[in-house]
Amino acid sequence: MFGDNIKEYVVKYIQNGLQHIEVNTYMNELSDYSHAVAIIKAAVEQSRYRALQAGNAEMLSLYYGIGKYVSENTRNGAWGTDAIKQISMRLQKELPGLRGFSESNIKNMRQFFEEWAPYVNRQPVADDLELDGKFLLAEIRQPAAGDLDWKEFLSIGFSHHMEIIAKVKDVDARIFYIHECATRAWDKYTLRDYIKSGLYQGTASLPNNFDTALTDTKFAIKATKAFKENYLLDFINIENLGESDEDIDERVIENQIVNNIKEFILRFGTDFIFIGNQYRIEVAGEEMFIDLLFFNREINSLVAVELKAGKFKATYLGQLNTYLSILDDTVRKPHENPSVGIILCKDMNRSFVDYVIRDYDKPLGVATYKTSKEMSEDLLKALPPVNELKKLLDDAKDDDLQ
Repeated sequence: MFGDNIKEYVVKYIQNGLQHIEVNTYMNELSDYSHAVAIIKAAVEQSRYRALQAGNAEMLSLYYGIGKYVSENTRNGAWGTDAIKQISMRLQKELPGLRGFSESNIKNMRQFFEEWAPYVNRQPVADDLELDGKFLLAEIRQPAAGDLDWKEFLSIGFSHHMEIIAKVKDVDARIFYIHECATRAWDKYTLRDYIKSGLYQGTASLPNNFDTALTDTKFAIKATKAFKENYLLDFINIENLGESDEDIDERVIENQIVNNIKEFILRFGTDFIFIGNQYRIEVAGEEMFIDLLFFNREINSLVAVELKAGKFKATYLGQLNTYLSILDDTVRKPHENPSVGIILCKDMNRSFVDYVIRDYDKPLGVATYKTSKEMSEDLLKALPPVNELKKLLDDAKDDDLQ
């Protein structure tokens, strides 16, 4: 199939947007890998032009296809052990200025294909293009509905994908970080820090009544995703906690959160804007104070957080429910969604929380927090130090923080 017209043959199908791959079964006969170099070189030359039009999706498609080509020739023994090194050297010699085709990065392309092939190479459906034979670049077919958001998958850079592949093994977690990168416009270093902080591991759904208190199903789902069940507040100094009553402990925790508000927002989740602590609200001549008040841009809603130094008590919900009523009546803007309330306490009996929270009419949730002294040694080693988090946030754009 591959002869003197290989370049014209490959170019023809690439220009038609048909990205398939040929598994070369003859490479054992070619000691200098000229055949492989010619195939990849042709693909790169055409991809450069198309990349100007198709952008990042074209680059990922190129890398995926080359990864498939390299995988199927190295894993079956068709190529020698130094094949990738030789191919890399030849490509860089024949395409001066070519970047991204070092030996290590070609291996990354192979890994990129091998990690995602089981999920993106589904069986074709009626709308897919069908061709006889196999061609150079593999077409990455859009996964079936529900697998992952295809536009998001193609919108993040190759370095982001490799960061996720290298540090995240669970497929659901990988899809989570792809979504976050795509929607939050994270750079690679921000992604790395969020992975280190265990953002995905902390996204287990907290006990809440969002599905019954919120009539808008989409809003209820977004609200559920906006909060975690457990938070690590490793910047809190707890040496003096427990030596006085709970009210004083709660004020100590609150003050330390306010003093470390950037770190708290990084732990609490994305899209939170801090409004104030001990936020004063009033109704019928009675004034009350909310421990912490935020606004979440993703759910377009005020978020009231009540801090509790001890274990969850049912009475906490009634107080917070009242706060939300007042916020909705006196503070919330007409275009905003209903206010959401979160109890952040030291411990809870989840079954009990699920039972008592169901009858309240305001959207309420209950989460717990841990301090660094309560975390396992292995988990602490996996988390970045507070000073690194502070540097990350100081360097980041935080114009929305007031």
